Amino acid sequence: MRASLLVLAVFVGSSLALVCQEIDGRLTQIDVSNGQVFGVNSGNSIYTRYGNSWVQLPGALKHVTVGPAGVWGVDTEYFIYKLVGGRWVQIPGLLKQIDAGGDLFVSGVNMQDNIFCLNRNATVTTRGGESCIPWNLLPGALKYYSCGPYSCWGVNSADQIFVMKGVTPDACMGSKAWEQVPGALSMIEVSTDGSVYGVNSAKDVYRRDGVSAANPAGTGWTYLSMCGKSKHVSYDLGVLWVISLEEKILTCS
Repeated sequence: MRASLLVLAVFVGSSLALVCQEIDGRLTQIDVSNGQVFGVNSGNSIYTRYGNSWVQLPGALKHVTVGPAGVWGVDTEYFIYKLVGGRWVQIPGLLKQIDAGGDLFVSGVNMQDNIFCLNRNATVTTRGGESCIPWNLLPGALKYYSCGPYSCWGVNSADQIFVMKGVTPDACMGSKAWEQVPGALSMIEVSTDGSVYGVNSAKDVYRRDGVSAANPAGTGWTYLSMCGKSKHVSYDLGVLWVISLEEKILTCS
C-alpha cells in the first residue's frame, strides 16, 4: 500500500493537525462503518476495501453508504438500491443522498431537499420488488442528512447546520423539532459511534466536540488541519477517511 506522511499531529487551541496517509485509488465519495469501507469514483464505479486493496462491485452509483442498516446507494437517476445477497436490488423511492448510519434505519434527501427516513422494520425487511415502502417525510429542507445511534445531523442549501434529537430505530423522525447548531458546513457525516465531522464551503474539515447521548448537539467545533483541501469525510474506528479535491484518498488520525 502506497503511503505518504503529510503532517504532524499537534494541538493548537481549537484546531488539530492530523497525521494523514494517502492510499491507492481515486474516489469522489466514501463511507465507512464498523470496519467496512465503500466508495464511488467519478465514473460512478463502486468499490469496497478488502485489506490493502480495492475490489470493484457490479453496478453504478453516485453515492454509497454503509452502516448498521446495511449497504445502500443512489444512482445518477436518483433510484435507490440496497445490497442484498451480493446484488443490488432497487427500492421504491427517489433520493439524491442516502445514509445507513442510523441504528438499523436509513435516511436521506431528495432532489428538492425533502428529508426522508425509513424505520427499522421496513429498512431490515425490504429486499426489493415492493411497489411501495413507508418512507417518513420530515419537516424542513436539507441538502445532506446523516444519522448515528442517537441523533441525526444535516445541512441546508445555505450551509446552516441542524441536529434532530430523539431518533430511535422505530421512530427515525425523532422529536421532529430541528435545533440549529452554530457554524456552517456544506456536508456532514455522523459515524456509527455518534461522532460528527463535516466539510465547509472552503473545503476545510471540522469535528464536533462533546457529542454524547446526553448532549447530542455537542459543545463546539474543532478545525482539523491537513495538507490540502477536502471534499468528503467519513469516520470509523478512530480513523478519519478523507477525499481530497483531487479525489485522493487519505486516512487520518
